[in-house]
Amino acid sequence: MATNLRPDTALAARLFDALREKTFDGVGVTREAYGPGEEIAHALVRAEAEKLGLAIHNDFAGNMYMTLPGTDRTLPQIILGSHLDSVPQGGNYDGAAGVLCGMAVVAGMVQAGFQPRRDITVMAIRAEEGGAWFPGLPGSRMALGSYPAENLQALRKDSGLSLEHHMRALGYDPDAVKAGRAALGPHNVAAYLELHIEQGPVLDHEEIPLGIVTALPGNRRVRAGRIRGEYNHSGATPRAYRHDAAMALAEFAHKLDLYWGVLDAKGKPMVMTFCTINTNDQAGFGKVPGEIDFSLDVRSPHIETLDLFFAEIDRLAAEIGTARGVAIDVVGRGESAATPMDQAIQDGVRAAAEAMGVRYKIMPSGGGHDAASFAQAGIPAGMVFVRNQNGSHTPLEAMRMEDFSQAARVIAAWAARAGSA
Repeated sequence: MATNLRPDTALAARLFDALREKTFDGVGVTREAYGPGEEIAHALVRAEAEKLGLAIHNDFAGNMYMTLPGTDRTLPQIILGSHLDSVPQGGNYDGAAGVLCGMAVVAGMVQAGFQPRRDITVMAIRAEEGGAWFPGLPGSRMALGSYPAENLQALRKDSGLSLEHHMRALGYDPDAVKAGRAALGPHNVAAYLELHIEQGPVLDHEEIPLGIVTALPGNRRVRAGRIRGEYNHSGATPRAYRHDAAMALAEFAHKLDLYWGVLDAKGKPMVMTFCTINTNDQAGFGKVPGEIDFSLDVRSPHIETLDLFFAEIDRLAAEIGTARGVAIDVVGRGESAATPMDQAIQDGVRAAAEAMGVRYKIMPSGGGHDAASFAQAGIPAGMVFVRNQNGSHTPLEAMRMEDFSQAARVIAAWAARAGSA
């Protein structure tokens, strides 16, 4: 029975179309966290859940739960979910694919007359796109009682108003967050599984439809890096007398890129990005640049790789600084730990894929996701990637429905088995 459930991918396709139509901004889609776009998306999904006869409620943070009741409702539930907000002028699939996969799976169960032993819940999570709206995965972390209360004062860039303000405007309860209240935990959630489009090109280039995620990356970030040299005349200053911040940064970036290649060749996955590079008001045409600010984002699923890379950052900063007569300050450091995904969930998803002949790749995630919040709260969590075309956080974002359908079938089989345990 578990492997023969047929998710209602036609329902998902209709919802994808409706989401695009209702939240199109003229370029891509915009679904603001705790704003009109996210509200539209939640209303569309809720309407379908009502038609299916699911039990529906919202928690104090505005996360929505759409539940197919099990025969023993005292058991911890299985959650299938993701988020419905998007970045400004983003794509239609990032986040939404996970919620609509859950809807397709549960709809297929309803249509087949399948009732699990424990509740299976589709969760539409609020405000995941932290870089665009509010920091730190507020929807999932609020539900789990782990969101820092001070983050409620973070301002949404487009409105200039706080997260607390936007929550209250929609009738939700930031005071529950301040009190550390939790709607979810190991006591009432047996497992969380999130489908998401892969945000990179790996699966598409390798022509593999699914990825089974091993870990979400840890990162180390340099938010306030600075190279301090000496401003001087660009025509009258010979090379030997220059303290050129731009050339020092160029050498620094190039040698870090070479070391990244060394680690990559040794099978140590990571990524490195110089996210911003800025000169200040003293810079100008005709001047040797005397100061440059930069930010650096390094991610890996393995802390040992981050240790190696930052040791090289510090070594090169000292070496290049001495050779070029500049000071390379790698300051404003922050970090977060890598989060492994539950091995039993990985094994169960892999077994389901193999039983159906669906090709998959075992791989780490390059980005952070709500699954990390669940895992860090002690709840078994897993992720499945679907290949996508044209990248993520872009209006060109794409996903083939045949790949989505294969993923939904695999997740339906896993959920039916997990929900019957």
